[in-house]
Amino acid sequence: MQRLKDNGLTIVLLLLFAGSIAGQWLTGWHVAVEDAVRHGEPAMTLGAYSFSPEFLSSVFENWESEFLQMSAYVVLTAMLIQKGSAESKDPDDPPRDQNLEAQALQPGAPAVLRKGRLARALYARSLGIALFLLFLLSFVVHWTQSAAAAANEAREHGEAVQSTIAYLGDPQLWFESFQNWQSEFLSTAILVLLSIFLRQRESPESKAVAAPHSETGA
Repeated sequence: MQRLKDNGLTIVLLLLFAGSIAGQWLTGWHVAVEDAVRHGEPAMTLGAYSFSPEFLSSVFENWESEFLQMSAYVVLTAMLIQKGSAESKDPDDPPRDQNLEAQALQPGAPAVLRKGRLARALYARSLGIALFLLFLLSFVVHWTQSAAAAANEAREHGEAVQSTIAYLGDPQLWFESFQNWQSEFLSTAILVLLSIFLRQRESPESKAVAAPHSETGA
């Protein structure tokens, strides 16, 4: 029970993810079947739909925007501030991560900090780097699978098929990306601003309920 309590946030989020992607998978398959019937074509099985460009493109299209938003947020909050926001560091606080070589000797400090200057520099930026690499990976899968889906559609209509490289310049790919990116950046900006004036009791993403609006940082 203690392990469940200690990891409850991750467990619940992963369960919500599993339920959501299962819902996308099943409803997306039903849409694909209905579309096939409408065009007098054989319908895909659920197994075939699971590996289809249409499904994979839609999944990674969304993951791409999420990882872009998170990587940008992690990096930008290290450099920029929003006075009064729980999502911002307090500009009056002393720097937290100076002299990592000395901090590496503290009890419990990650062992990688004692592996040299380069290791410390990379580890000090590892969260932003990892999230950006996940964004790039998701973008590549979205791009290639969206290109495959577009090629399938072109064949069905007897049209010329674009190569995967050529599809990188297709407006459809960037329409799919920008429609997700804009919502991620807008929702993040709204969270930053709302956390100045609004509260969520006991949440680490919120200031204390009685904290002044001018207080910066959670």
